[in-house]
Amino acid sequence: MHLPRFLTVFAALAALIALPALHGAGAAATPQAAVSYVALGDSYSSGAGAGSYQSGSGDCRRSNRAYPQLWSNANSPSSFHFTACSGARTTDVINNQLGPLSSATTLVSVSIGGNDAGFADVMTTCVLQGESACLSRVAVARNYISGTLPGRLDAVYGAIRGKAPAAQVVVLGYPRMYKLGTACVGISERSRAALNEASDALNEVTAKRAADHGFRFGDVRSTFTGHELCSGAAWLHGLTWPVGDSYHPTAAGQSGGYHPVLSRNA
Repeated sequence: MHLPRFLTVFAALAALIALPALHGAGAAATPQAAVSYVALGDSYSSGAGAGSYQSGSGDCRRSNRAYPQLWSNANSPSSFHFTACSGARTTDVINNQLGPLSSATTLVSVSIGGNDAGFADVMTTCVLQGESACLSRVAVARNYISGTLPGRLDAVYGAIRGKAPAAQVVVLGYPRMYKLGTACVGISERSRAALNEASDALNEVTAKRAADHGFRFGDVRSTFTGHELCSGAAWLHGLTWPVGDSYHPTAAGQSGGYHPVLSRNA
């Protein structure tokens, strides 16, 4: 082959071979869409029980060790608003926490419903008043969960979608409180089982309402398995002083129980 013609053919082949590589490099360099994250919810989202509370958060007890803050630290969203508050009920989320949501919001996380169902009173009754009182109080809570809570959740989820129509919404559930089949001081096996069944009922209702609104449900029961109260490696506080930490996730529960579930669903 004549040398100039050979060089021309060789150059053309080299250019063709280089095109896919250049295309791939360009695709890899395409910047990801900016993430605008808002974290809503109750004490399980604010991080009550995890310590290291943010100055100015007051009774809301927003923790630097809570899963929303951990996710923000790991992912550096373009904006992050943390409005979850200890003690919040569904109406509190609607009335007090939705301000940062907008059409630009791309990610929302929320845990809510436990306080509506009387979680704190249920736990207090079961631990301090014995098995009969416990089973009776759990039955009341379960009636609320099946009868009233679905409508309350619908109201919250509808309000979130109305203010953040383009956001990926991740609804986080609640862990089972107790490991069964082990020695556990102060509470019977039957009471523990009833509390776990109430947690399952709460998660099932929450998951169904979330799905009906097109939201993702983050089930934390599997990540907390083996780390319940009476497990010997608990990621939940028992009865504490001050009482506000009682029956809430520890820092390990936030980082090992909640943060991975949000990360999988965000």
